[in-house]
Amino acid sequence: MSLRLLLIPLLLVLTVPALADSDPVELVRATTTELFELVEANREQYEEDPQLLRDELAEILKPRSDLIHSARLVLGRHGRGLEREKVEAFAEALSDMLMRRYASGLLEFRSREQVEVLPLAGDNTERQTRVRTRIILDNRQRIPIDYVLRKRDGEWLVFDVIIEGISYVTTFRNQIGEEIRHDGFDRMLERLEKGDIEVEVDVEIESENDAG
Repeated sequence: MSLRLLLIPLLLVLTVPALADSDPVELVRATTTELFELVEANREQYEEDPQLLRDELAEILKPRSDLIHSARLVLGRHGRGLEREKVEAFAEALSDMLMRRYASGLLEFRSREQVEVLPLAGDNTERQTRVRTRIILDNRQRIPIDYVLRKRDGEWLVFDVIIEGISYVTTFRNQIGEEIRHDGFDRMLERLEKGDIEVEVDVEIESENDAG
């Protein structure tokens, strides 16, 4: 199983409306159940019609994530002075790319028992709280995947995912930054919107099925 497919557990914390006073850990735990019930009820339909899955994911996920904050973090210094309309267009294009990736990887999960949500640890604030989970592969290997949330307008929203210490925001910033330096922002955005850019995480994790 590639690490990019493991990005799909981001769905686990975004599939139901966030609760204003919810404990982020309980939110993750509750939405894990919600997600697997959705997939279990519609798996055949999603397998036959991947676009339906992408559309439904977008409808569910986008309101539950802080897209603009994530986009600004990914753009870094390249986003300074950029018109909000361009930041919003970049956030939308980046989100669409992730929807395609999530849809292709989501059906890899067969059981809610593959996800373990851990108690909060360390220093957490409303500006940045880290919820730790472990994804259990077929060979029983436990992969650490952490979600970074912040509370905005009374809701907990995810803005970063950290897989085995690798932040998707940092990874995307490095690769998108290279695209901007090479082609400029407008050309990078055009290519991202067309699906010509696929940001990758380099690490590969193999399960027994992959190695077999």
